[in-house]
Amino acid sequence: MAQYSIAVIGLGKISQDQHLPVIGKDPRFRLAAVVSQRGIALEGVPTFRTAAELFAAMPDLDAVAICTPPSARYAIAREALAAGKHVLLEKPPTPTISEFDDLEGEAARQGCVIFATWHSQYNSAVEEARRRLARQVVRSLTITWKEDVRRWHPGQDWIWKAGGFGVFDPGINALSIVTRIMPGPIAVIGAELVFPENCETPIAASLAFSSPAASPGASLTAEFDWRQTGDQTWTILVETEANMRLVLELGGSRLSIDGALVTQEPLTEYEQIYERFAKLLDRRESAMEKEPFLLVADAFMVGRRKTTDAFHW
Repeated sequence: MAQYSIAVIGLGKISQDQHLPVIGKDPRFRLAAVVSQRGIALEGVPTFRTAAELFAAMPDLDAVAICTPPSARYAIAREALAAGKHVLLEKPPTPTISEFDDLEGEAARQGCVIFATWHSQYNSAVEEARRRLARQVVRSLTITWKEDVRRWHPGQDWIWKAGGFGVFDPGINALSIVTRIMPGPIAVIGAELVFPENCETPIAASLAFSSPAASPGASLTAEFDWRQTGDQTWTILVETEANMRLVLELGGSRLSIDGALVTQEPLTEYEQIYERFAKLLDRRESAMEKEPFLLVADAFMVGRRKTTDAFHW
């Protein structure tokens, strides 16, 4: 079994909550270094301020996991590929579609693996939902993804700046599940985007979709909101022409069909991400699924803008 040396670039909340613990217990990877612009250090692991310093000091490094805010990922990924390093990208992978496409092409030119991760797809309930919906005709789809930005992104001002995605930072998780489980392609046909008067990205969004896998007149909608306090809501409801009622809850970790619980397991999304990354590295194959990203881009392209009260931490 091959073991790969990997460095984590960006030591924010997601790195500390998920990437570092998962790497630490995965025998396929060895944490070789971290890069923190703020100088956050881990005991026993070399710390660098920039990716350039990392690559100069560790020419034999195999891979990097880029966990910075989205606006910085493209330039760092380009630098990593030029240095011959394999790349794992947190979601959303890049600020723009053009940059996404360029990274995919550059990885191929450099002979490197690049992997755009969509962590919410990596739950057994999602795969079971995909299996159950195969060849079904969808009568309705209702996505309800509402959470408290102050709880999950405390003080992270980058999310409110252009390129920060706003509510689509979590909302893209729901879209990644939907693109995985729907029995056919899905497209955004309408959107209302709610912007705080002091922010450049939306705090809430309502989307309408179409799909050839849906019946005529089907209702396909999504509601995203970052203003929900108390219990958080991460639910996808699908009803089919065969009268099946499928509900994915808790971010895709719990599946019920016609009121009966089918699957509920602890979240192991990041364990599954690194397991897949190791397999991609073994085969020297890249995986750059673009569909969730395209839906967000399309929402901005067709969305109507609405302004609401200013947001303050």
